[in-house]
Amino acid sequence: MATSLIQKYNVPGPRYTSYPTVPYWNDATFSTEGWLHTLLQAFHETNATQGISLYIHLPFCESLCTFCGCHKRITKRHEVEHPYIEAVLKEWNLYCELLPKKPHIREIHLGGGTPTFFSAANLKRLINGILKEAHVVPEHEFSFEGHPNNTTREHLQVLYDLGFRRVSFGVQDYSPTVQHAIHRVQSFHQVAKVTFWAREIGYTSIGHDIIFGLPFQTLADVEDTIDKTKSLLPDRLAFYSYAHVPWIKGNGQRGFQDQDVPRDEVKRQLYEEGKKRLLAHHYHEIGMDHFARTTDSMYHAFENGTLHRNFMGYTVTQTKVMIGLGVSSIGDSWYGFAQNEKVLETYYARLEANELPVLRGHLLTEEDLIIRRHILNLMCHFETQWETEDLYFKEIPKVLAQLQEMEHDGLVILGLDHLVVTEKGKPFIRNICMAFDLHLQRSAPQTQLFSMTV
Repeated sequence: MATSLIQKYNVPGPRYTSYPTVPYWNDATFSTEGWLHTLLQAFHETNATQGISLYIHLPFCESLCTFCGCHKRITKRHEVEHPYIEAVLKEWNLYCELLPKKPHIREIHLGGGTPTFFSAANLKRLINGILKEAHVVPEHEFSFEGHPNNTTREHLQVLYDLGFRRVSFGVQDYSPTVQHAIHRVQSFHQVAKVTFWAREIGYTSIGHDIIFGLPFQTLADVEDTIDKTKSLLPDRLAFYSYAHVPWIKGNGQRGFQDQDVPRDEVKRQLYEEGKKRLLAHHYHEIGMDHFARTTDSMYHAFENGTLHRNFMGYTVTQTKVMIGLGVSSIGDSWYGFAQNEKVLETYYARLEANELPVLRGHLLTEEDLIIRRHILNLMCHFETQWETEDLYFKEIPKVLAQLQEMEHDGLVILGLDHLVVTEKGKPFIRNICMAFDLHLQRSAPQTQLFSMTV
């Protein structure tokens, strides 16, 4: 990839797990009542076959990984498990009391933090408590994130028996130097063991998460990690760009110096060579940063045009309702977003007062809804169109003016009423989405909010 393009387009930009992005949520027009109104609207528009999604945030970790920018609580005290599960179940019951009928669940994802911080018995209690108040859609997808160092065979078996068929393991990189820098030391043997356990038990989609651009990481490290990963044949891979955002409070990204992090063309080479190796190993590129084998449901969703993206990342289900449970978790009603309290003690206090622990959110305008569809089209399908009235908006001429420079650089192909991202343009998909981001256009941030796009 030309160095000049990297220098030109490597700017801070959102990852577009939502639109509008969180820094542009309008707290002035948001209220919990407004959020619940949009939730009920979306729930009424959802049939039993479509179902709803649940994202459950389990925030505890025994140690701090210094590449992580997520909300977490570091502790080795496992007595925190019981009160947290009780709080999450109470939050779920508050939502169920507001819904007009028993919900049908299509998707559950356990994220973190470290979900496998919790014992298998406590995870079983959590899921049984959730399912007691709901029906389960036959074509459901239940998934969880597992830490290779503390995921036991019992974890895998118990969750499998509860209907989980997908698990993703955080690998990051196998280099001892890199692992030491990011405080995430785990052996290839340990990753192989949990991967083989999951396959023996019957999981149909096993994922590994790999990160490029980590401190001290070299091209040889990336190639070695991908070759080792290929030997385990995970069904899908997330090949993420490390988001260096040390200004965010509490993210732990000060365990190394800024100059230790690969930059610009060096970082992009890690991706390009890594991608080349993944393609050679018969993994297919899916959306941004994701790869899958042809047997995986994510590959089928991409091929069929049904891939979706939300706060859980890419998903093969397109539910309109996603309820976020747990501290800092974000819910999505399509028409609105709501984020829970980020401080654990405040989250508990709100629930003890029989209140939904909503901290902030955003109610989407008609313009927001149109732009959201364009950005989803670009992120999931690498194309979009505005020939139909429901996808046209008055600022299209301004957006096209910005995109003309990208067309000149060979990143997109522009038609009168449509846009297609080229192979050359796929690594710059965040930049292309930024051309549609009217909130960003109207109010560029005065301080750095986002990680670099390249």
